[in-house]
Amino acid sequence: MITIELENFDLEQICNSGQCFRMKKISENRYAVHAADKYLEIEQEKTLVTFHCEETEFLFFWISYFDLDADYGRYIKAINPRDQYLNRAAETGNGIRILRQDLWEMIVSFLISQQNNIVRIRRCIENICTRFGEEKTTWDGRTYYAFPKPEALAMASEEELRDCNLGYRAKYVAGTARAVAAGEISLEEISSMRYKKAKEQLLTLYGVGEKVADCICLFALHHLEAFPIDTHIRQALDAHYKRGFPNRRYKGMQGVMQQYIFYYELTQKK
Repeated sequence: MITIELENFDLEQICNSGQCFRMKKISENRYAVHAADKYLEIEQEKTLVTFHCEETEFLFFWISYFDLDADYGRYIKAINPRDQYLNRAAETGNGIRILRQDLWEMIVSFLISQQNNIVRIRRCIENICTRFGEEKTTWDGRTYYAFPKPEALAMASEEELRDCNLGYRAKYVAGTARAVAAGEISLEEISSMRYKKAKEQLLTLYGVGEKVADCICLFALHHLEAFPIDTHIRQALDAHYKRGFPNRRYKGMQGVMQQYIFYYELTQKK
C-alpha cells in the first residue's frame, strides 16, 4: 500500500472522462481499476491518494498509467486567460489525467465505443473479458479477468462477439484481431511511431476512422497532440471556436484540452 499527495488528480473525474472503461467506483472515494492483466484498488481523500498494490507494481506500472510524473497544473496555466469557456472547462475537470493505457485494449475499446454510450461500452468490455480473457486472482483471492489477447479474439466468431452485445461492431473487432494475430499489423511498431505515422497505421485497421484513431493515439500512445472530435466536441467547437480550435497555442497539449472540453460538455448535459 502506497499513499502519496497529488495535485490535479481526481478519481471520479478520471473514471467519468470517457477514456477508460474498466474503472468503477466500488465505495465512497474508492475505485477499482482493471488495466491489461492488472487489478488495482485506489482511494482518495482530498489530495491524499492510496494505491493498494505492491511498491514494485506502483513504481513500474501505475505511475506511468496515471501519468503521475506530469505537472497538469502547467497545462491549466497555459490556457489563454481570455478564453472563458476553456478556463471553465479546465476548472471543472482539473483532476483529469491522460492515462497511458494498453494499445491493444484501446483499439478494441474504441472500436466498441462507436455509436455507443459509456455504460454499454463498459458492459461490452466486461463481457469479452469474462468470456475470452485469462482468469486472474487478486491479492485477497477474488477472481477477475485480463483483457483478452488478440489471438483469443481472433479465434472468436462474429456470432460469439455479438453475444457479448457488440452488435455490428463485432465484425470490426474480429477483423482487427485477426489482422494483429496474423502479424499483418505490428502493435510494437505502432507503439514506437510518432503521432501522424501511428494514426496513419491505425486508420488501416478495419473499422477505425479519424475519431477512433485519435482516441487510440491519445489514450494508449500518449500522443498529446491528438484531438479526437466526436459529437460533443464538434458542438463545443461550433459554439465556442468558430474559426477552429487554437491548436498552435496549445501545441503538444491539445489532447489535454480536449479532455477538459469533453468532460465539461458531459457534466453540463447531466
